[in-house]
Amino acid sequence: MRKLSGLLLASERRAITGLAGLYATRMLGLFMVLPVLALYADELVGATPLLVGVALGVYGLTQAVLQIPFGLLSDRLGRKPVIAAGLLLFVIGSVVAANADSIGGVILGRCLQGSGAVAAAIMALLADQTREQVRTAAMATIGLSIGVAFAVAMVLGPWLAATFGLSSVFWFTAMLAALGLVVLWKLVPPAPRRLRHRDVGIDRRQLNAILTRADLWRLDLSIFALHLVLMAIFVAVPFRLVEAGIEAERHGLTYLGIMALAFVGMVPLVVIAEKRQRMRGMSLTAIAAIGASLVGLTVFGGGWALFAWLLLFFVAFNLLEAMLPSMLSKLAPAGAKGTAMGVYSTSQFLGAFFGGVLGGFLAQQWGLAAVFAGSATLVGIWWLLMLGMPTVPHLSSEVVALDDDQHGDALDTLMTSFADVAGVEDVMVVPEERVAYLKVDRQRLDEDALARLIRSSRNRGG
Repeated sequence: MRKLSGLLLASERRAITGLAGLYATRMLGLFMVLPVLALYADELVGATPLLVGVALGVYGLTQAVLQIPFGLLSDRLGRKPVIAAGLLLFVIGSVVAANADSIGGVILGRCLQGSGAVAAAIMALLADQTREQVRTAAMATIGLSIGVAFAVAMVLGPWLAATFGLSSVFWFTAMLAALGLVVLWKLVPPAPRRLRHRDVGIDRRQLNAILTRADLWRLDLSIFALHLVLMAIFVAVPFRLVEAGIEAERHGLTYLGIMALAFVGMVPLVVIAEKRQRMRGMSLTAIAAIGASLVGLTVFGGGWALFAWLLLFFVAFNLLEAMLPSMLSKLAPAGAKGTAMGVYSTSQFLGAFFGGVLGGFLAQQWGLAAVFAGSATLVGIWWLLMLGMPTVPHLSSEVVALDDDQHGDALDTLMTSFADVAGVEDVMVVPEERVAYLKVDRQRLDEDALARLIRSSRNRGG
């Protein structure tokens, strides 16, 4: 077994920087339309609240349908060509939406944007470019970049739309995707031999086991519901800001203040949930807070109360966005995190689609208040379903590289030896990847015994 340095290599730093930037700019382009489309839809022929909702969320449908095929194609054709094709589709979709004078054209453009479903391929390339012991930190960087992209989109989108018109939002996203192509080929190092990584990619043989686990599908339900509610309420939120006397060109500054305060409020709650192992209780509290904010927006949505309810919503939203992937990582079996995350991501995109459709339908049939009331009702059902969520074990994932000359009975013996170490809760050895996936309880882990096992195995291999 080889023990490599945990410090990043120069090639790893380049790969992480380039791919995190690529992922962030792509998500920025998808999110920027969220706070502006409903407000400026009267410029589009045939626009109705329902079709505006479809335009907001339809990218999620094509993302959900195509992300797994794009990931599988990247295994066969190579990561960079598939990612480049996805970015090109995103550019085409952005240009189509920018030139559209009807809501149908915008819907088509958003479909094409979402069809460039390269998230799985980007994560697989990042796994190809990084060693096992730094991969978790690399993935966390991607997660952080998504959060930053969302916050920036909420500020930048309203400013662009107010200054240059709705089409400028789509032209800007096209420029970002084109820049992403340059980053992909110039900054990201050449792709090494393509491998499958069970901590990143989907293994179809594991799907049934993942889909039938109640604790994991509750997390899939949670991310589905969270993004459903987010997409639904942005059919109505921009109009509530206008009713509160905030001009469209100042919406970006309003979102900036709310997002900044929400981030400050979220951080200590994440620390409490992680350090004191209260993730289940904190997640139930966050869901209840989202429900309360939606009730408030339904009944007391005017004046300063509007900002208070939006702040509460985004504190809870950001808290769940941070906690849910962490909970899934702790609950997923050893060697199955990639498959679990694939199902989770698909649920997120489907939630965005159905949220847009639901928000548009409710607004068209019964008005803005119905959007918040309907969303609050769904959140109440979500909270009740989450009551059955078990306590989340405080486990960490470890990936250990194996020697190439270890195989057969030696690997079986090694897996048993890993399982016998105190604090190692689950083990999967994957000979074709030359790695062992471990789930460990760090409070109970006998690190000395694990280190001796690693050294002993290396000496036998040598």
